[in-house]
Amino acid sequence: MSSAAPRDPRIVAAIVASALFMQNLDSSVVATALPAMARDLGRDPVHLSVAITSYLVALCVFIPVSGWVADRFGPRRVFMWAILVFTGASALVGLSQGLGTLVAARILQGLGGAMMVPVGRLLLLRRVSKEELLTAMTWLTMPALLGPVFGPPLGGLLTDAVSWRAVFWINIPVGALGLVLVWRFIPETEAQDPGPLDKRGLTLWGLALALLVSGLETIGRGLVPLWVTLGALALGSLAALLAVRHSRRVARPAVDLSLLKIPTFGMPMLSGTLFRVGAGALPFLLPLTLQLAFGLSASGSGLVTFATALGALVMKPMIRPLLRRFGFRSVLAVNAVLAAAGVAVCALFDPSWPPIALFAVLAAGGLSRSLQFTSMATMAFADLPQNRLAAATAMTGTIQQFSVALGVVLGSLTLAAGTSITGAALPGLPEFQAGFVVAGLVMLAALPGALRLPRDAGARVSGHHAVPPPS
Repeated sequence: MSSAAPRDPRIVAAIVASALFMQNLDSSVVATALPAMARDLGRDPVHLSVAITSYLVALCVFIPVSGWVADRFGPRRVFMWAILVFTGASALVGLSQGLGTLVAARILQGLGGAMMVPVGRLLLLRRVSKEELLTAMTWLTMPALLGPVFGPPLGGLLTDAVSWRAVFWINIPVGALGLVLVWRFIPETEAQDPGPLDKRGLTLWGLALALLVSGLETIGRGLVPLWVTLGALALGSLAALLAVRHSRRVARPAVDLSLLKIPTFGMPMLSGTLFRVGAGALPFLLPLTLQLAFGLSASGSGLVTFATALGALVMKPMIRPLLRRFGFRSVLAVNAVLAAAGVAVCALFDPSWPPIALFAVLAAGGLSRSLQFTSMATMAFADLPQNRLAAATAMTGTIQQFSVALGVVLGSLTLAAGTSITGAALPGLPEFQAGFVVAGLVMLAALPGALRLPRDAGARVSGHHAVPPPS
């Protein structure tokens, strides 16, 4: 039997965040290990990208059902099973001897990750008050910031020193520790009645997301014929339209679009997605720039990109005072500009810059992105009633994972367009510079949504009251 619930919400947040860090780290290390995986399995490295695509598709298909499953069986139980499935699948990936078994294990891993991320967030949200939400979410958003930064250098180190299989086996002790900590410190909450499962909605949303992610992941990469990519995008768009229509007509939809009418939830989910897409292109563009255009080694590149993680860590204790002083609306609006500039300014990088200058600019950018991610993640749940948390966490998880795929696509399409214009076989510094500018402009597109927020948006959580109460 587990112990009583911990008094400090940071304990619960840290336990949940450790599992989420494992998932985010795993997502970012695979790209580093792909060449070694291809050599070992006797495959073309380009074709091994299916190891990434299959995982992303599984995430997008299964995340929408996570809220219903958590309500039906209890979030703690589902979270523990998700960790177990993810960890076991990680072991199977490391044991794979062929492409078929590798893809099957990655799909199983995606199932575990799809339940682990939103259900872990739900587990935390049901244990904290609105006043504690900012502290808890500050801890919980760190995995999303640190995983893409630590992943590439760690993946390169493990691949070179041990094997690409160690990239996945490292999840085994982390997952085992996470299971013990959840069992010991987080008691179960009562399961709720989620109503009947919206099977048609889940089918439509799962089909739409799977087809769209597959199409976006293969566009311009020569993995499949062009007509297959275009067909997937067309059918995915049609399925998405049918899914939206269905969700608006049923009483208890799998994806509750009415949540978007809540301003403090709708802004992070809609215009906030633009910010996440632009920011998501940075972990893709930056290591390639440092290695292909600057000639740095993988380890040297990792040491430079670590600056963004350092900036995120430094910002963490400053988020609460900033939100209390200025409120969500002002912070999100002003910081959207600063964060977009922090990505676009990377277009000024060239090999003559000393490493310390690169480090300083990237650390400053990490500060602003950390503030924006944590502020959006916290505000999204500021005004939600308890009985809608499960649906909200499922939607949040789906949109965030879709944003990750779109961020990589944005970066790769920008590079492909640049090389097509210049006629170069491989992207050079001009193509990467264009990529940073485009990513910054996409992030800046989130500004109008922030400006439309009420001045007292999420005031109960931030502690900021723009309008004094009547005397």
